[in-house]
Amino acid sequence: MMRSLRLAALVASLAVVTWRPSLHTGTDPMLPPCPDTPNCVSTEATRASQRVPTVPFGDAPAAALARAKAALLAEPRTTLTLERDDHLHAECRSFLFRFVDDVDIVVDPVAHVYRFRSASRVGRSDLGVNRKRIARIAARLAVPPATVD
Repeated sequence: MMRSLRLAALVASLAVVTWRPSLHTGTDPMLPPCPDTPNCVSTEATRASQRVPTVPFGDAPAAALARAKAALLAEPRTTLTLERDDHLHAECRSFLFRFVDDVDIVVDPVAHVYRFRSASRVGRSDLGVNRKRIARIAARLAVPPATVD
């Protein structure tokens, strides 16, 4: 009985580790909606408790994307899995249990803002990890780009 429980737990954990959400791959840079759980934050969330602010940028969209990539990859245990002209997607793993969070950054060339989404793949609570991650990334992006004299 105990052995079958361990096997079931192993199979379930492998399913969690290998499962990947379907990424939005259309031409519209909309972020996926947040689920009803509190372990997701987004600039496009309909619930105030899940909403985070956009961050404006003044440089060209290509330069803004490069800055977003650097800000995202400054996060520990982060792997970039998708890079397009206006969209970055990455997987961030937790330190201890290696839970995976999905992070998206959209560079909106019309509104000249960065839009964000960070969500845990499993569970209900993330103890504020996604909100803190987006706050750190937003703080890095809020610093004006360096200029060369």
